[in-house]
Amino acid sequence: MSQQPVALITGAGRRFGFALAKSLLAEGYRVFAHYNSSRDGVAELEELGAVGVQADLTSHDAITALIAAVQAQTQRIDLLVNNASCFFNNQTVDSDPTALAAVFEVHVQAPYLLINGLRPQLKQADNAVVINITDIYTDSPSTDYIAYCAAKAGLANLTLSFAKALAPEVRVNGIQPGPILFLPEHDSEHRQKVLAETPLNLEGGLDPMLQAVRFLRDNPFVTGEFIKVDGGRALMI
Repeated sequence: MSQQPVALITGAGRRFGFALAKSLLAEGYRVFAHYNSSRDGVAELEELGAVGVQADLTSHDAITALIAAVQAQTQRIDLLVNNASCFFNNQTVDSDPTALAAVFEVHVQAPYLLINGLRPQLKQADNAVVINITDIYTDSPSTDYIAYCAAKAGLANLTLSFAKALAPEVRVNGIQPGPILFLPEHDSEHRQKVLAETPLNLEGGLDPMLQAVRFLRDNPFVTGEFIKVDGGRALMI
């Protein structure tokens, strides 16, 4: 069996997922870069050697097909990062039942199916680790994003459950990001407000998230844990 480490990253077409995929490719990983509609970043990753895999994570059948596609191409997975996300406020989910369903399908159903379905491949690796990207609002939910926060809390609970169920062969941990990278639609007023409520008073960027992944990947004695990468913002909410 090839000793090249293998990673599957969901939501690899943009932002953190894209940066993580590039970082792992530079380290010599074989990377399966999942995407739904953000194809541009995945095309760049494929040029660097990644294997692009498309799936709508709101669809049980699509996730099943994704698992089968990955299993057909590798016997092992060293790192599974459940990063894909959809971020809807109360107004959106109250007016659109598909948005409400998607919040729970993407953040809870998809990670559950991927971890469970890829268990044989994870157990074939030495020191395999699953990293679930949750949110600082898991512990102190926002009343403007009730469904989103509840779904991320569900993912946090899955993290703890699978950490117990898959030990000792597979470790399962989570990262709780804060103001890592503002979205283009965030105006100056919003950015200043968020930074004023963040003790370190800066936009973290993606490198602190990459460092957290490396720590959770490389430390063989950590499972069932969460790292806040938020500049201290969780202290203020």
